[in-house]
Amino acid sequence: MVCYYEKKEGNLVEIDSIKSKCWVNISPPFNTVEIDQLAENLSIPLDFLTDPLDIDERTRFEIEDDVKFIVVNTPALNKEGVDDLTLYITVPIGIIITPENIITISSYETAVIQNFVEDKVKNFNLNDVSLFVLQILEQNVYTYLNCLKDINVRRNVIEQDVYESSKNQDLKSLLSLEKSLVYFVTALSSNALLKQRIQRMDLLSVQHDEDKADLLEDIMIDNSQAQEMAHIYSNILSNTMGALASMISNNLNVVMQRLTLITIILMVPTLVASFYGMNVALPLRESPYAFWFLFGGSMVFSFSLVLFFRSKRMF
Repeated sequence: MVCYYEKKEGNLVEIDSIKSKCWVNISPPFNTVEIDQLAENLSIPLDFLTDPLDIDERTRFEIEDDVKFIVVNTPALNKEGVDDLTLYITVPIGIIITPENIITISSYETAVIQNFVEDKVKNFNLNDVSLFVLQILEQNVYTYLNCLKDINVRRNVIEQDVYESSKNQDLKSLLSLEKSLVYFVTALSSNALLKQRIQRMDLLSVQHDEDKADLLEDIMIDNSQAQEMAHIYSNILSNTMGALASMISNNLNVVMQRLTLITIILMVPTLVASFYGMNVALPLRESPYAFWFLFGGSMVFSFSLVLFFRSKRMF
């Protein structure tokens, strides 16, 4: 689906057709014919519009003639079932800058683009292309930070449930968070390298604009912060998974130990009853109180075993 937007009286308005200085946003569902026509009409290489649709596309930028192409990874909820054991995945957003327009394209509905569509970003100006691209990168980092906070909150909740009773579903949830963090660490590292190259080559022509240069620097700092948070949360989650595995193993050992002790204690009356079930002469066999003597003796011996095991802290 191709949508066209422009700013009127400070508000973002959707328009029916493309015009100069408008924003073109391409989002699912896709019409290949429409994409081909757009590439032809705007003289854009077709692979600039198709590459971001590949979920495994790497972050990079290219320049062909007077068209600039940037691919950056952004987090997205795993609604499409790409990996059933992952809460978040990372998907590419393509940013295409032409002399007349700016185009964004992604194979998923992302929070980054949605913030602009809903006009939630302050000082959003389509006439300033370099600022618009910087704001996309800025919103992308904020999205990572929000997702990381969400992952940390979910981890704390799941940990409390697991400590009380370990269930397979809770362990699967922790695994999904761990895999999400692996995606985040990889994507944030790639994004950091991309921004360094953009700054070094001055792709957005911001070196002579102090405000924009400072904004790019702030974005790189925030990206480093998000990258560090992802590393920390990933390490915490890995250690948590290891600790839970040890706890589950220890709980199993405790259960097996208690079952073994119970078996030993119950073996005493069973052994006595087995002896007196034999067809041989045994003491007290003829006594009318034989059963009670044997029963009482067995209980005393079994109780003594219980006290002995408790003294050794085995119960």
